[in-house]
Amino acid sequence: MKIADKLPVNTFKPKYRFSKNVVAGLMKIEAVKGRFEALRVTPRLLATLRQSARLYSTHYSTLIEGNRLSEAEVKRVIEGGIVEKGRKRDEAEVKGYWAALDGLERLVENNVGLSENAVKKLHALVMGGGRKRVTPTAYRTVQNVIKESGTGRIVYLPPEPQDVPGLMASLSEWLIEAEREGIPCPIRAAIAHYQFATIHPYIDGNGRTARLLTTLVLRMGGYGLKGIYSLDEYYAKDLYGYYNALTIGTSHNYYMGRAKSDITKWVEYFIQGMAYSFEKVNKHAEKGSLEGRGDNSELLEQLDARQKKVLELFSRADSITAKEVGALLGVKERMARLLCGEYAKKGFFIVTSAARKTRKYSLGKKWKALLRSPA
Repeated sequence: MKIADKLPVNTFKPKYRFSKNVVAGLMKIEAVKGRFEALRVTPRLLATLRQSARLYSTHYSTLIEGNRLSEAEVKRVIEGGIVEKGRKRDEAEVKGYWAALDGLERLVENNVGLSENAVKKLHALVMGGGRKRVTPTAYRTVQNVIKESGTGRIVYLPPEPQDVPGLMASLSEWLIEAEREGIPCPIRAAIAHYQFATIHPYIDGNGRTARLLTTLVLRMGGYGLKGIYSLDEYYAKDLYGYYNALTIGTSHNYYMGRAKSDITKWVEYFIQGMAYSFEKVNKHAEKGSLEGRGDNSELLEQLDARQKKVLELFSRADSITAKEVGALLGVKERMARLLCGEYAKKGFFIVTSAARKTRKYSLGKKWKALLRSPA
């Protein structure tokens, strides 16, 4: 009988403690979250911070996996430019991660909930080179192994392929049950990251997908800070600390040292990084809020959630298209055109180019003050 046969894979019960460091970190996160939610940030500043967070996430998450593009080159690729020859794979990784962030936004917007299929789709987007329509990726059917670059020494031997579906199903079930039980969202996110990396359900793209899963858990649990922070920078700037925190157990073999280990060390590391990242981005938001102080709250209350989000597009351009509205809101272009037509009737939009296929809209004069005032 193999070791794998002796270990149940259908019941995931992580071992961790609410140590002093974990509790202190959770308290700091709540304090920063409370301060942030009390801020009134301009749509223009919010759009800028969101774009920066997406850029940082894409750059640093791919950098962790060995991507050679600089932050400036990543920005150029995202904007449709190209970099030097011989970097096609790096460009594809960047485009894939950017598309996955778009996919994550749609999952949050549509409130589809956490599921294995959602994670499979995120992985497919990560590996899709920028394609937006992908088929959710099936789990690996062969054994993978993580080796130390240079020496070739085995660092970690993940579970056998036949155990992966059960382990992933168990993780998904645990996330749902943990939320019901009131386990703090940051703890759930930390454990989701750890267990996904532990299972290593794919041959490639596991690290990037684990970090996206973390973000998805946090966003759906109310810890998104409106999408303006990135944990990836914290990991990338201390890779030794990141990998050391993930290294749990006495053996490199999943079945002999990792499956049932106490993961408090990782939870402490994750919570510390989250508190640091929250504090850093909140300082930027506080500074911007003070610089752009004003009061148009009554005007803002007249808009629904979608209209408030659309304001972000006008913070970057004077006129927009239905296609851009659809991409932002995660709806089909036909639906976006209907929305834009309704907005024009209500005076929220002004049609600046009437051609059906290239129709453009500017923001109604009444609403332009919101671009300069805190939301």
